[in-house]
Amino acid sequence: MNKPMKRKINFRVLGRVLKLLFSSYPVMVPLSLLFVVFTAFTSAIPALFMQKVFEIIGAYEESGDFAMALGEILPKIILLASLYILSLVSITLETQMMAKITQGFLSKLRVSLFDKMQDLPIRYFDTHRHGDIMSYYTNDIGTLRQLVSQSLPTLVRTFVILMTVFFVMIYFSVPLTLVLLLGVVAMLFVSKVFGGGSAKYFIRLQKSVATQEGFVQEMMNGQKVVKVFCHETAAEEDFARLNEQLYEDNYRANAYANMLGPIIMNIGNILYVLIAVVGALFLLYEVPNLSISGMQFSGIVGISIVVPFLNMTKQFTGNVNQISQQINSIVMALAGAERVFELMDEEPEADEGYVTLVNCEVAEDGTITECEKHTGKWAWRHPHSDGTITYTLLRGDVRMVEVDFAYEEGKTVLHDVSVYAEPGQKVAFVGATGAGKTTITNLLNRFYDIADGKVRYDGININKIRKSDLRRSLGIVLQETNLFTGTVMENIRYGNLGATDEECIRAAELVGAADFIERLPDGYNTLLTGNGSNLSQGQRQLLAIARAAVADPPVMILDEATSSIDTHTEAIVARGMDKLMEGRTVFVIAHRLSTIRNSDVIMVLDHGRIIERGSHEKLIEEGGTYYRLYTGAFELE
Repeated sequence: MNKPMKRKINFRVLGRVLKLLFSSYPVMVPLSLLFVVFTAFTSAIPALFMQKVFEIIGAYEESGDFAMALGEILPKIILLASLYILSLVSITLETQMMAKITQGFLSKLRVSLFDKMQDLPIRYFDTHRHGDIMSYYTNDIGTLRQLVSQSLPTLVRTFVILMTVFFVMIYFSVPLTLVLLLGVVAMLFVSKVFGGGSAKYFIRLQKSVATQEGFVQEMMNGQKVVKVFCHETAAEEDFARLNEQLYEDNYRANAYANMLGPIIMNIGNILYVLIAVVGALFLLYEVPNLSISGMQFSGIVGISIVVPFLNMTKQFTGNVNQISQQINSIVMALAGAERVFELMDEEPEADEGYVTLVNCEVAEDGTITECEKHTGKWAWRHPHSDGTITYTLLRGDVRMVEVDFAYEEGKTVLHDVSVYAEPGQKVAFVGATGAGKTTITNLLNRFYDIADGKVRYDGININKIRKSDLRRSLGIVLQETNLFTGTVMENIRYGNLGATDEECIRAAELVGAADFIERLPDGYNTLLTGNGSNLSQGQRQLLAIARAAVADPPVMILDEATSSIDTHTEAIVARGMDKLMEGRTVFVIAHRLSTIRNSDVIMVLDHGRIIERGSHEKLIEEGGTYYRLYTGAFELE
């Protein structure tokens, strides 16, 4: 096992957490801290009252005037009781406010984190385990609950108590205070040794928890594969290895942390005895005056000083112990906060586009006028540097010219690829897995940006088109269907949140999904959960196609859209798809070559290059790769 690096409190991250906390609740946080300070102060001053009471009792022993002594003690008792009552009210208000602040702060942080996640590029999700990302919302943000609700108020409270008690102790006796400081130095040394070791493993613990959560989620998603290939034993061994690492980090972190408290407490007990011994010596013997830096301090210490001083010693060491116990919680919370901030500081998806998609009306003379209501036609609104605005009718003319692309530098996926899709054309891509078919559609959506070449949409460089508008003009149906928890109607409407129920039903009828939907227990109101696990694969794919249909986009991308549908269902879908594709530019990726025979252009890709292109009849005549694929001379894979 690698030796963990030493970690200390990250004050930069702590400062950022505090800034977010104060900006979220600019009134409640300072007010709650004011209550904390007040309760801390009231808990630190009883020693002063005790010392005065002892002096009054001493005077009573000499004078024997009980009424005078009672008259002096009673007001002090009433004042102290009043302060304690106010302290109780302050504690009640502070705890209620901190509960609201803590949960509200965590809620706002989760919203900010989720909003940030929506701005991240697809590349981030392709390169990070989804379970690890989930850990940000559960484990990492959860650690901040302890920091905000307990650690920070405790630190403020103990700091105020320590400062108040310290100055009172100096006021009482400098020599005894110096003895106390020797013990505090020992406490700080022990806290550094054991607290530092604990902090190292608490930070490792955060990462181990995230790793294990990611593994468990992967196993849940791939449970069918695990069982089909009898991989249960190997999966158990992998989990046991991760769990052992989690156990090791957890054990070591808590072993250090659990040792720290008792050691500090016993140092405090030893210090208490030492103060008692020194105080007793001061009482028994007349100690010469002490001189420090020219300042004279009386060496005579009375009983009215020693007894309150012993109580303050317990209070002081107890609060030092409190701080040492909170350090581990703070380090652990800041480790979680650092991971959260790393995600929030990720570069968002860049978008320099300024050309937008608008609804429009087209006059008989071809004049394009922007309008708010959807008319079935769209236009690209193109502002220019001179202040003028031009409109280009969205026709679905897509052209890729000599495009090169690589997901990772040095590993080129597409080489000099040129694709021309005229409005209304159906363009099909054929090739083995990894040939670059899906990559082309990813570039059209600008999930990734090209390294070299040009991609133009209706004559406009797609880098100039705002990404949200570009994607709104493209409907896509993927091989891997994603359905969300909600009704069938809501899942169809996901393609167009403004669609009415009637429009959703028409989309389902168009693609042939209405028959099976109407046979469901609650029809369109049937609740889907677990990615539509209560539906067949074919039914789930039909809903995905209906979702694309309700969006009514001018350009469609079908990435293995019918690969999970049986031939009978495929025939039903094909009729609806033909209607859906009328008047639209369509890009189709398919393994079943029978589904692309009627394409206007078929492009055969091999290792990122287009090696053949043409209609089905033309490619068959050429007798090349497509011919051999179609006739079964060799398989796509």
